[in-house]
Amino acid sequence: MTADARQPSHTPDGRYVIVNGRRWRATDPDVPEDVSARLRSHLMAARRAVGVALRAQDAEAERAARARVHTAKVALGERGTPWWEQSETERRARWSRGLATLDAGAGAD
Repeated sequence: MTADARQPSHTPDGRYVIVNGRRWRATDPDVPEDVSARLRSHLMAARRAVGVALRAQDAEAERAARARVHTAKVALGERGTPWWEQSETERRARWSRGLATLDAGAGAD
C-alpha cells in the first residue's frame, strides 16, 4: 500500500496493482469516474450476493451472482482482454456494454 492506506501500489507501467505482495490487473484508467463508480457498486452488490448464496447453499443464485461479478470485472478491465491491448473504441464499448448489462439486471455478456 502507498502512503494513502486506501490505495494499493501500482507496477511502474500502471497495468497492475500490488496487494499483499500479489499482482492484480488494475482497473482501466480511461473508464470515466462516474461509470467506474457505478460498476464498482454493481461489483460489490454482486460479491455480497455470492456470500448470501453460499450461506443459503443456493447453487443457482451463486452462479448468477458470480456471473455478475465477472461482468463487472470485465467492464472495469480487470478481466478479459487486457485494456492496454484494446483500442479506445473497444475499451469504451467494453465498459458501456458491461454497465448496460448490469443496469438491466443481467449477469453475463
